[in-house]
This record gives sequence, C-alpha cells and structure tokens, in this order.
Amino acid sequence: MEEISSTWLLGQGVSLVALALCLVAFASKRDDKLFVLLLFANVAFAAQFALFGSWVAAGISALIVLRIALVRRFPRNVRLMLGMLAATSAVALLTWSGPRDIPALMAGLLGTWGMFMLSGIAMRAALAAAALCWVASNLLAGSIGGTIAESLIFVTNVVTIIRLRRDAHLRYIHG
Repeated sequence: MEEISSTWLLGQGVSLVALALCLVAFASKRDDKLFVLLLFANVAFAAQFALFGSWVAAGISALIVLRIALVRRFPRNVRLMLGMLAATSAVALLTWSGPRDIPALMAGLLGTWGMFMLSGIAMRAALAAAALCWVASNLLAGSIGGTIAESLIFVTNVVTIIRLRRDAHLRYIHG
C-alpha cells in the first residue's frame, strides 16, 4: 500500500474546511451572507487544488475570491463580468495542462456569469450547475473532500431553491 503523503492529507483537510463553509453559505437565504462565506471557502478550495497540483482549478478558485468581492459591490456590472470572464480564461490558458482542466474552466465561467447577472433562485441554479463542474474537477484532481463538498453544495443549492420557491409561494398566497 502506498504511503499517504502529508500534502495529500493537508489537501483533504483543507477541502473539509471549504465544505463546512460552503454548506453554511448555500443554506442561507440571504445573498450577502452567501457571498461572504464563499470568499473564505474559495480561499480553501484554491489551497486544496494547489496542494493537489491542479493549477487551473487553483487559479480559478483564487479568482473567485476577487469575483465575489467585486460582485458584492458592483452587481450586474457587465464590464466587470467580462473582465472576470477574460481573467478566468487567461488563468486557464496560462496554467492549462490538458482536458482535465475543462470542468474547472466551465465552472469558473458559469459561476462568473451567474453571480454577476443573476440573483436569488436563478443565481443558485447557475451555481448548482457550476458545482457539478467542480465535482468533476475535484474527481480529476483526486480530492475526496472536495468531491463531497461540491456534491453537497449542489444538493444544498437545490434544497435552498425549493425553500425560496416555497417562501415566494407563501408570500403570494398570504398577500
């Protein structure tokens, strides 16, 4: 049996921290709380991917920290969104190692569009789709914790979408 390296263990530990932060974030019905917690979670994801040598995913995760900070201050800003899409593409181009980097790139692009241009249920739907791309990226990187984290993020997003729809329906009924 191969020895488990300290880098591998550290990567798994960091991914579990990201998992906890993301679950709390996506369970929130408040977009502002979601964004703040995602800042910290993506720092952890960037570190995790770097520990696993998945540089496109690490770079895009680091950019997501900037994206979240920008989108909180400048929602629906098309120029900033286009700039972040270009930066995401540039990071991928500079660190590209092959087809295994496609899911991280797709997640970064989809998440950028969703966070800048959408809110509420629509934003969470776009982020759920991005989470599925991150699941693939984590599987390809060999991250057990990251794969579980993104799978649970996907499920948590879906549950939160259902809760938001139910709340909207109840507000409509009660007037």
